[in-house]
Amino acid sequence: MEQHAVAPDYRAVLEQVAADVAPLVGTGRPAAYIPALAGVDPGRFGMAVADLHGNVHGVGDWRHPFSAQSITKVFTLALVLAAGGDTLWRRVGREPSGNPFNSLVQLEYENGIPRNPFINAGALVVTDALQTLTGDASSELLEFLRAESGNPELGFDAEVAASEAAHGDRNAALAHFMASYGNIAGPVPALLDHYFWQCSIEMSCADLTLAARFLARHGLRADGSRLLTRSEAKQINAVMLTCGTYDAAGDFAHRVGLPGKSGVGGGIVAVVPGHCTLCVWSPGLDARGNSVAGVAALDRFTTLTGLSVF
Repeated sequence: MEQHAVAPDYRAVLEQVAADVAPLVGTGRPAAYIPALAGVDPGRFGMAVADLHGNVHGVGDWRHPFSAQSITKVFTLALVLAAGGDTLWRRVGREPSGNPFNSLVQLEYENGIPRNPFINAGALVVTDALQTLTGDASSELLEFLRAESGNPELGFDAEVAASEAAHGDRNAALAHFMASYGNIAGPVPALLDHYFWQCSIEMSCADLTLAARFLARHGLRADGSRLLTRSEAKQINAVMLTCGTYDAAGDFAHRVGLPGKSGVGGGIVAVVPGHCTLCVWSPGLDARGNSVAGVAALDRFTTLTGLSVF
């Protein structure tokens, strides 16, 4: 990664990015398969960047909360690695799936071991591991996010959680299928409940950039304590780069060149190790479930600043 002696003028960069991607805002479609997300205004756009010291700059709707959805999987993974170490990797792989995020196909071929922790099957295993370690996975995650973001008002969206549960048959099938292979330790109904609440957490771009700073700080939390070893932080960033944007991860790495994790709420978090974290939100999704304007904005950011891992 190119090292910069002087940090870019993030505020000016964000304003330029917003202007450049404005024609794309409103394109794509919000996630229709979760009714609580289907009605979100696709014309929203926000973007924020946080440096290593916690200084945050933003543009547009950067303080507007939205449904974090699969972005939360990054933080659940970090908590499990912090508490349980590398034993998690016996239960979940680190390879791109090449299939839709809720696919059942590979699980049967691979004896109930999900390809990576960011597809739904893998995230269910990680949440199950956190539930085993803590006894209350969703609350443990929420408290961590409140602490790292500095926002004690973060909370769950009950409407979104209920909507997920009402339309969660595929996730239930994934969990029961993995349980049949012995890869789910706790009761499946409790696991699904915590998973749906986890995905329903509402956060803004500002919240998410601050919460993810430990990945740019090589494992150090906001208070300076160590959450992860440098190696564990590198592992998460690596899996984000190769698996963080569903089955478009190769294209995202090619265009953006940063570890990133998207969610079907329209958000994407990205990390520049040793420099900053980013979050962009625009609800219109492409066919693979990633924000159309969000991917373009991150692409433009790396072009303007020269910040990437390559």
